Amino acid sequence: MTSARIYLDHNASAPLRPEARAAMLTALNVAGNPSSVHAEGRAVRAIIESAREEVARLLNARPNDVVFTSGATEANNWVMSAGWDVICLSAMEHDSVLAPAHRTSAEIVEIPASKSGVADVDALGEPLARTAQGSKLALVSLMLVNNETGVIQPVEQAAALAHEHGAVVHVDAVQAPGRIPVDFAALGVDALVLSAHKIGGPRGVGALVVREGADLPPFVIGGGQERRRRGGTENVAGIAGFGAAAAALAREKDVAAHMERLRAKLEDGVRQATPNAVVVGKESARIANTSCIALPGKPAETLVIKLDLAGVAVSAGAACSSGKVGSSHVLEAMGLAPEIARSAIRVSLGPQTSENDIAAFLAAWEKIAGSAAIAA
Repeated sequence: MTSARIYLDHNASAPLRPEARAAMLTALNVAGNPSSVHAEGRAVRAIIESAREEVARLLNARPNDVVFTSGATEANNWVMSAGWDVICLSAMEHDSVLAPAHRTSAEIVEIPASKSGVADVDALGEPLARTAQGSKLALVSLMLVNNETGVIQPVEQAAALAHEHGAVVHVDAVQAPGRIPVDFAALGVDALVLSAHKIGGPRGVGALVVREGADLPPFVIGGGQERRRRGGTENVAGIAGFGAAAAALAREKDVAAHMERLRAKLEDGVRQATPNAVVVGKESARIANTSCIALPGKPAETLVIKLDLAGVAVSAGAACSSGKVGSSHVLEAMGLAPEIARSAIRVSLGPQTSENDIAAFLAAWEKIAGSAAIAA
């Protein structure tokens, strides 16, 4: 076992930034309810509004468009439950989109995906035209970056097509900030979802950014918080940490280039050690930090466990469903062979990942991948 742990699972959760920790501790020491009008309440309200401005600034959005939630899962559920007649989505979406969408009474239209992991948004034309003719309320949901493969999706194209037919557009952008620029205005979407702990903020807080004029019915009711859009006393410390993480991320320079260089070294080393390994989505534009590697014949869950025992943390698919045994629904939606879909692991780097970390992963990979003990 290595002497120090190597953390290569940043897409699951990034380590808490020191700026976020400091902001949270400060917020915890401020008394008062943010809905109160006295001085203590106003002080807490100021913490929330400052964080709202930082999150908005990161996305080129208006502060008034940002609604704080308990996380991206709540925000995605909120959008899916808003009473649509038709929901158009890719089968590569996160479970927090797929599961609530399929529980509604809406007609579900699946956006097909290529083997390189890109949603075919041109296929939306016919169903959206049909929906518009029937005066049905339609939602198009497409993540900005796939959480398992890192493949960047054509959201701007989807948004333009959807709006031509009067549809509303939702984007899960959880994995994008810090890896690619995220401009809410330029994307042209109506609702965008973020999660604090993916950018070095605390777990248990996120945001739904809603375009002016496209407000959704409240999902959590019973109180006038968040301008009557989301009830419940705000998670002040979590929101403070979220804002501080957003501000710190906005100040970072050249981090994506650093991660892309290390990712290239990792993938080159994997292919050299195991020529039969498959790097999923490498033909498409990807975010810099993510590599989805399949080793046919080697179960993904076992690879993850063996790497963990060697001191390296990676995941098999999305962390939210990594306890499940079976193929990745994302890779299945891409039409990849079952032996690839069952053997893929996700390696995701962070700003602090070093060359030594990549070397440690490759040393463990070479030893584990050649072991007969993990043969399927």
